[in-house]
Amino acid sequence: MRRISLDPAPLAALAPDLVVELLETTTSTNAVGAERARAGAAEGLVVVAEHQTAARGRLDRTWEAPPRSSLVFSLVLRPTVPLAHWPWLPLLTGLTVASTLRAEGYDAGVKWPNDVLIGDRKLVGILVERVETPDGPAAIVGIGINVSLTVADLPVPTATSLAIESGAEPDRTALLVVLLRALREAYDAWQAGGDRATDELRTAYAAACVTVGRDVRVELPGDAVLTGRATGVDPGGRLVVAGPGGDTVVGAGDVVHVRAVDR
Repeated sequence: MRRISLDPAPLAALAPDLVVELLETTTSTNAVGAERARAGAAEGLVVVAEHQTAARGRLDRTWEAPPRSSLVFSLVLRPTVPLAHWPWLPLLTGLTVASTLRAEGYDAGVKWPNDVLIGDRKLVGILVERVETPDGPAAIVGIGINVSLTVADLPVPTATSLAIESGAEPDRTALLVVLLRALREAYDAWQAGGDRATDELRTAYAAACVTVGRDVRVELPGDAVLTGRATGVDPGGRLVVAGPGGDTVVGAGDVVHVRAVDR
């Protein structure tokens, strides 16, 4: 597999709404994005790496993929929506990535809160971090998509890649351009739409989320376990689980793992 490098010309054409910084190797695009934000980077900076040596996910999980086998990038945003709405940003990101991949022909779905799956196999990891900067808080939206990984390359057996699912390696540059445009458009609409936009996001997310409507096992800190049926998301983006004792809501920051148990 040739694993062609990203083409900087189409990425440069995304300016001025999106300014792409393309790195050959870095430890973590989120870490670089946070550094740039603290140094005054404007909203819309995108840090892209051909190879990430210390990728991070939720709970500080780490992994490494072969160079040019993935799309790994972080977007610097400076949301002006009320802080109560910030928890929706990871869900907006997951929904947008899943919807964009579906439009590209992949049978992708979003698992609460923001993993993107094909079937029950993880394709995309998303990590959104808030950082304090001299210009106010910023959000670093980190996204990692398995593109041309083979079965032998996968970090865990429950993962997958676009190449595995389709039998062909997509054009990474073209896919990145489509994804970045979709993310910027969805984010701008959410920012401008106020409470109504967040309500519409909640409806769209619940309809697209593969977790909703399934029986789940929610692993919580301290080895606590919640089981029941995921019935929706509340106005704060938390998962609503109907169990023997009634409805319980859980936030992404309070959950170790959510696993479907109905198949």
